[in-house]
Amino acid sequence: MAGQPTAAPGHAAGQLAAAGRNFAAGPYPLLVLGVTLLALVLAVWGLHAWRGGRADRAALVERLAAELGDGSGPVGPPVPFARLDRRVRSYAWGRALAGRLAATGTDLTPGQFTAAAAGVVVGAWAAAWVVFAPFFGPIAAIIAGWSSYSFLEWRRRVRTERFIAQLPDLARVLANATQAGLALRTAVSMAAEELDAPAGEELKQVADAMALGHSVEDALAELQQRLPSRELIVLVSTLVLSSRAGGSVVESLRNLTVTLEERKETRREIRTQMSQVTVTAYAVPVIGLGSLFLLNRIMPGSLSALTGSNIGRICVLVSLGLYVVGFALIRRMSRIDI
Repeated sequence: MAGQPTAAPGHAAGQLAAAGRNFAAGPYPLLVLGVTLLALVLAVWGLHAWRGGRADRAALVERLAAELGDGSGPVGPPVPFARLDRRVRSYAWGRALAGRLAATGTDLTPGQFTAAAAGVVVGAWAAAWVVFAPFFGPIAAIIAGWSSYSFLEWRRRVRTERFIAQLPDLARVLANATQAGLALRTAVSMAAEELDAPAGEELKQVADAMALGHSVEDALAELQQRLPSRELIVLVSTLVLSSRAGGSVVESLRNLTVTLEERKETRREIRTQMSQVTVTAYAVPVIGLGSLFLLNRIMPGSLSALTGSNIGRICVLVSLGLYVVGFALIRRMSRIDI
């Protein structure tokens, strides 16, 4: 009778441990993780929308106060991560990051992007640690950091493609304005008002730079640095040579318009034909990660056991390296420069 009080707590502890193992082996941790990540994403999105609405309202009130001649309007809310933004801009890579963000057309500052990228890296590390195994945490963090950088490159490439698609209309507007007897500065300002984004926004920056005293060549060179492309190089060279040596700029622009239209159609055909290869390049690593996830679901703890030895870690790193090489080779084969 004296041993019964001690046996009952031990039996209860064993039942609790067994229940904990059953809970950990079931789908509940993944469900809780997914719901938590979804709630965090929605919270961040709601906070961003709320701050954006406050900033738009403050800007509208300030503009209305300035138009009414009242200088006592409220100042806009402070920019998030302003102190981090100043610190990031003090480094060379921060200034380069600011240039890349300007080329993407987003309103993000270098400090905001750095904070968002750091949050994505930490979140990917924690998710891989919980879902797969602790060994995959640093790998997921590296992939998340590379994805943040690739996001900027993707946004810049999309903006450049949209700008290239508007180049025939831009050349046509400049040709019509020049034929009407307007100067090149006035023609650029007119094109900035008539064209939609991104061409309108970029030309407005060119017009503002020329209004501040920059030469036509310097202002167009800055545009070429922000959105590098062969079509833009041809257009900038035509405008610069015409402004230097004179000549029939109208005829040159009209011929350039026809050429740009043909290149636009060619690029569209190439993109359509290579779309399957592009999808394959992204499907290969997704299949690899999906196979790891399925393996861990079918045999819980298999990835932890696999990465628990040096041979398993080496095999995982070699397989991931092969996936990276395959992705790079497929992307290289699908890239055609015209």
